[in-house]
Amino acid sequence: MRVEVLGPLAVTDRGKDVAVGGARLRVLLIRLALEPGRTVTVDALVEALWPDGGPGDRVHALQALVSRLRRCLPAGRLRSVPGGYALDVEAVDASEFERLAKDGGRALRDGDAKLAVSRLREALELWRGDALADAAGVPFADAAAVRLEALRVSATEDRVSAELAVGGDPGPLAAELEALAASHPLRERVRALQVEALHRAGRSAEALAVFEEFRGVLAEELGTDPGRELQDAYLAVLRAAPQQRARGNLRVPPTSFVGREDERAWIARRLWEGRLVTLVGAGGAGKTRLATTVGAELAGRFPGGVWLVELAPVDDPEEVPRTVAGVLGLRDGANLVEALSADETLIVLDNCEHVVEAAARLADDLLGTCPSLRVLATSRERLGVDGEALCPVPPLDVPASVALFTERAAAVRPGFTGDAEVIGGICRRLDGLPLAIELAAARMRSMSLDHLAARLSDRFRLLTGGNRAALSRHRTLRAVVAWSWNLLDDEERRFAERLSVFPGTISPESAARVTGHPDALDVLDSLADRSLLQVVEGAEPRFRMLETIREYGRERLAETGETDRVRAAHLACFLDLAERAEPHLRRPEQPEWFFLLAAERDNLLAALHHAVETGDGGSAVRLGAALATFWMILGDHAEAARRLRLALEAPRREPVPDDAEAIALGGYLFNTVMSGGDARDDPFIGEKARESAHPLAALIEPSIALLTDDTARGVAAIDRRLPERDPWTRAALHLMRAMLNGNGGEMDAAYADVAVAQSGFREAGDRAGLSLALVFMADGQTVRGEFGEAAAGLEESIGLLRELGQDDGAVMQRVMLAVARVRSGDVQRARDELAAMIAPGAGTPSRHLVSARLALGDLARHTGSVDEALEHYAAAERELDRVPSYPQYRSLLETARGQMAIDRGDPDAARRHLRRALTLATDGPDMPIAAVTGYAVARLRAGGDPEAAAEVLGAASVLRGAPDAHNPDVILVTRLLRRALGEHAHRAAHARGGRLDVAGALALLDDQLRRR
Repeated sequence: MRVEVLGPLAVTDRGKDVAVGGARLRVLLIRLALEPGRTVTVDALVEALWPDGGPGDRVHALQALVSRLRRCLPAGRLRSVPGGYALDVEAVDASEFERLAKDGGRALRDGDAKLAVSRLREALELWRGDALADAAGVPFADAAAVRLEALRVSATEDRVSAELAVGGDPGPLAAELEALAASHPLRERVRALQVEALHRAGRSAEALAVFEEFRGVLAEELGTDPGRELQDAYLAVLRAAPQQRARGNLRVPPTSFVGREDERAWIARRLWEGRLVTLVGAGGAGKTRLATTVGAELAGRFPGGVWLVELAPVDDPEEVPRTVAGVLGLRDGANLVEALSADETLIVLDNCEHVVEAAARLADDLLGTCPSLRVLATSRERLGVDGEALCPVPPLDVPASVALFTERAAAVRPGFTGDAEVIGGICRRLDGLPLAIELAAARMRSMSLDHLAARLSDRFRLLTGGNRAALSRHRTLRAVVAWSWNLLDDEERRFAERLSVFPGTISPESAARVTGHPDALDVLDSLADRSLLQVVEGAEPRFRMLETIREYGRERLAETGETDRVRAAHLACFLDLAERAEPHLRRPEQPEWFFLLAAERDNLLAALHHAVETGDGGSAVRLGAALATFWMILGDHAEAARRLRLALEAPRREPVPDDAEAIALGGYLFNTVMSGGDARDDPFIGEKARESAHPLAALIEPSIALLTDDTARGVAAIDRRLPERDPWTRAALHLMRAMLNGNGGEMDAAYADVAVAQSGFREAGDRAGLSLALVFMADGQTVRGEFGEAAAGLEESIGLLRELGQDDGAVMQRVMLAVARVRSGDVQRARDELAAMIAPGAGTPSRHLVSARLALGDLARHTGSVDEALEHYAAAERELDRVPSYPQYRSLLETARGQMAIDRGDPDAARRHLRRALTLATDGPDMPIAAVTGYAVARLRAGGDPEAAAEVLGAASVLRGAPDAHNPDVILVTRLLRRALGEHAHRAAHARGGRLDVAGALALLDDQLRRR
């Protein structure tokens, strides 16, 4: 059956029209069709049908209407469900439209304009008139119609944009956009596309007129200016307009300009709106090239010319006016005002930093007396005059950096193509500075990418030999940085040298403590003004030093002999911060302290490495103990375990406090458990538990029990340590007991422990701990078929992590949420959510990409999409190769490949995969993961020995702690076994397996894998 609401209501069943008579019946059907297949509550339907009151007993009136509607529709299409009604329908045009429009928009953003045109045309062709026309005037329908109309306009814009991108005829598109603009006179994107279409149709004058007209409308109606998209379309018309050769002295550059589209458009706009723009940035950031590029693009606007004045060779500030006069062909500066007043003129004052006061005075004087003049300056600090608009020139982003490196490398090595990921890593290490990137690319004449990357630790010796025609300070990276450094006074240089020990951001407080300077904020501001520090956006003042400048500063610091003293001060500063923050990370004030430590993450890690490298094991262990909870919250448990082990193994000059060692050990062992670490040959497994009242110390014995599969020892240790008053420790220990019970197949006991853990973490105010407990609870709820409760818990878990800025860390929850949706029947939504996690630019960490890929692979496998499943499993393996530990994921991948081998009729390959999967799961040990392997073993044996297979399935339920009745693999094998054995024999065999203990269940799986 199909329902169409994008126009007059139309219903068809197998191609035949279905008549629905009566206005209120049509309204009822439309309301149900807006949520096809989903429950629409009685309250929602009553409100939709009678928004202003209606009959006295509206519920009974609704029931009567439902009965009438059922008689109109094919049997079984309108179902009664708890709380309301659901319309079962194969297709609703509104839903199809939204899906196709979304697909088309995504294709357009991904650069596939051809696919976008196809999807969007198909979407828009579904419209036959006004949306929900048969329910016009009814509040719910009017609101939905407004939303659908907005989506239609947006889809039309996307379609036109895609058609322009694939070379569609711009004339008809311009006419279509004109009609659309008449219906939506304030919609800016329509106007931007209209400007583009007119320009492509050769009607540039009309395009410019459209812009000017719309700018006037916006100013009059809304009191605002056009947005960036429309201004950029206008700029594109201006730049492409044929121009006479402009006056000026700009030279044609020998190489192309890469990137900086946003900055170029911003500078052009500000030169229209104002008269002075200063480009500020670090040496080597490309300020000169950006300024001359913009000047060349706008040359047609300046009949008086665009004139580049190079101030770098000027040593005497008094020479600045004469230098400008000389560029203009004047004998001295006396006639400057007269020469610059005749026509619109742009002066580019380049490299002002060493004569900044003289350059500022001249710019201020000339702008005050020459109304037709514009000035574009470049400097490492602002000029500081009225009306100055500052344009920071930041490092290039990675894509632009890679493009620049590749193009310049190809110039010295024809045919050069390199791995974009390797090149991106090189460019990041070079801070995205164009000069450094170009110098590095020039080295490709004689070395490989790997060789270049290996030598970047000595970048100043490596990156030399630049353009011989350039000034000497632009020929090497060292000279560029030294030029800025030498403009500082002695006090500023000492301060900057000491700041070079900060690999992360710098706060005024930490700078004062490490450098010993009482007025740190003033000096930080001064260095930022001179582009030796980058300002970090945020509520509190923070700064960052580019790695290139840091390396130069470290060299200078080493020459003074202060390196060890300053690094020791850095360690002391951040050890103190970590120890002050530590107890607050388990309390209601957790977010405040977590964000403070997160801002100092790089500095904290550098402090740890310094302690380890210098043999200061006491400080290393104290720092590890103080940061254990912070690293746990960050969610990368394998990395947390690695860092804590590094601290625990650091050489020690003096004894380490037992309390600190116990805390660090507890954190290390817990993170090892959470990352699926291997307990074999771990020297800390045999460590005697140290006496400490700290909450993390209480995790030592339970963690060892989990790693050694000694449930009894772990439960006994927990019962011994359970506190009466500390809610956090109580919650953490109950969570660990849930893990132990889960591994022992005691699902009900684990469930009860998790509930206590949730309560304890709520009482303590620990958002991260509560988020983890909700994940454990949702896992059990999904197995039990409580999908609504699982989804609610996972949504809360995601929200808690969002409060801590850990959206990336919530990927596991999102994958579990998608799995719950699949099992509840909402497959398409689950697929869309999982696909969004792996989309380019999603930023999903590798350890979480694995789980998303596995879930998508399983979803494809269950729907028979073999190639898609193989693609996702292969991608999961690639991601697994990037991350340490996590053997559970490898076990799941091996099981999935075993299932694929069964599908293609290759039992030998299936056995190989499943043996590896079982070994990985039991080595963990992780019994729920072993259960997943058990489902596949049951399926493998179902064809040859269905009775044994049913017994294996029962044993797998022991490992899982409950029958995983909603798992698609369990559903499939159960169906096979019931068909082969009959219900009674299947139940009997399943029950035999279900009576085994965990050891017996594992032995049965292993035995059945040995049989053929």
